[in-house]
Amino acid sequence: MGSSRSDVVDEPIDPDTGPTPPARHHPWRGQGPVLGVVAVGGALGATARYGASLLWPTPSSAFPWTILLVNAVGCAVIGVFLVLITERWTAHRLVRPFFGTGVLGGFTTFSTYAVDFTRLIQDGRFAIAFAYLAGTLVVAMAAVWAAVAATRHVLGGYGSGRRAAR
Repeated sequence: MGSSRSDVVDEPIDPDTGPTPPARHHPWRGQGPVLGVVAVGGALGATARYGASLLWPTPSSAFPWTILLVNAVGCAVIGVFLVLITERWTAHRLVRPFFGTGVLGGFTTFSTYAVDFTRLIQDGRFAIAFAYLAGTLVVAMAAVWAAVAATRHVLGGYGSGRRAAR
């Protein structure tokens, strides 16, 4: 009539030739190195931003030039970086998370930007607050655009040869 489970002989299965168990999807598998480099990069970037605020402190009711400059510089650097790793070089898989997400994400800051804006509003410095709010966005976008254009110009144009990472 049919075979029951007791009729089957339990033999060892050769992992090279026998059936394999169904693969289970683990969303975090292999993400340890990425998380690690983002964390290290973020710590470095945030430390650099904090250092900039110590070197060039902004009085509480003044225009926050230091953070505006930090965000502009970070945006310019990401413009250069992205041209290099997408149009020129093939980077190791951890370079972008380390430098782009970690270092530059920690260096540039939306939170300090928001706190500075709020502080200026609370101090009744509405014109400065809104100039900072809009000015940061304009300066950041202009910095990325200018850095991308300048990098492409220096390197001889868009997509002109991609070299392998060594």
